[in-house]
Amino acid sequence: MALTNFAALQSEQKIVWARDLWRVARNNSFVMKFAGRGANAMITRITELTKSERGEAAIFQLLAELQGDGVTGDYMLEGNEEAMRAFDQKVKIDQLRHANRLAGRLADQKSVIRFRENSRDVLGYWLGDRIDQLGFQTLAGWDYGLRPNGAARTAGPQGYKFSDLEFASDVTAPTTGRHLRADANGDIHENADTTDIAAGDRLSYKSLVLAQAYAKDHYIRGIKAGNGEELYHVFVTPTVMAQLKLDPDFLANVRHAGVRGQSNQLFAGANSVMVDGMIVHQFRHVPNTTGMAATEKWGSDGNVDGAAVLICGAQALGMADIGNPYWVEDKFDYENQHGISVGKMFGLKKPVFHSDVTGQAEDFGVLRLDVATTGA
Repeated sequence: MALTNFAALQSEQKIVWARDLWRVARNNSFVMKFAGRGANAMITRITELTKSERGEAAIFQLLAELQGDGVTGDYMLEGNEEAMRAFDQKVKIDQLRHANRLAGRLADQKSVIRFRENSRDVLGYWLGDRIDQLGFQTLAGWDYGLRPNGAARTAGPQGYKFSDLEFASDVTAPTTGRHLRADANGDIHENADTTDIAAGDRLSYKSLVLAQAYAKDHYIRGIKAGNGEELYHVFVTPTVMAQLKLDPDFLANVRHAGVRGQSNQLFAGANSVMVDGMIVHQFRHVPNTTGMAATEKWGSDGNVDGAAVLICGAQALGMADIGNPYWVEDKFDYENQHGISVGKMFGLKKPVFHSDVTGQAEDFGVLRLDVATTGA
């Protein structure tokens, strides 16, 4: 088998393979479906670096609303202008890499091109999946040392853990005015503490609607739809979605909100349903406690399974997406073994600004509602 062409890719060919890898990653990434360049996107995507005093960084701005009431009639406006308040958000960037390596010529019965295609697919899926995990953990303020299900990630030396990423230190817990919990009656409570969660405090239609109203009252800006209506994206675990669909009030409202019959999302088995200006999505990487030890979960005794419900408006997350991934091929052991490595430079940050409503620093575009997944 002739393998000498393996490392002979031209620069242009490597760029093509890198772009194909990123296409696979983005197609498989749930988070990337909500990324856009403008201020109306749920995830603000920055693709260029900005010069700063400490070098280059990915920076985007949040614009606060004007506080003044202007002037009336012919009274003097000149000299009474109001300055716009902008809150710079600096997204630290880092690179994440992985690789595949063949055991050797004897073990490899397939062509080199097939190896490239397989590597592109598995590494592309890996990259999209890890961006999803980190994206939802950033939104929820979930430590990178944990998996989305609360289990501890495998410990490793420096540089082999997500907690070593440059932007890991910017992961912050939900701020006081952006952290709620639901109770068994469907009421919501501010300044949530996971130890207060009790079995049976499940997500209901009532708590969902109240949380949306809270978001609007506290100036979490929704995403403008084509008809001018503001929409919110709500992310839940598959278990929470299943429990929500068993809520008679939610069932009735979704049934009447959509078209009757098989085209209704509720009956068609869709992963997302829309009700009352909220698009509720189920996704497995929404942070929850199912992987935690029995005594480390939520509740006063640490034995209640729970999950975060993330209600997201515009600019809930900032993502630095710098260039295409790297694609590097190499040979080892006298060309008997071949490997492909990929890497991507990116960064994530949950924007925080000074809220005029609460008078303190608050998460800009995301509200976290904690619920239980156990109990009737």
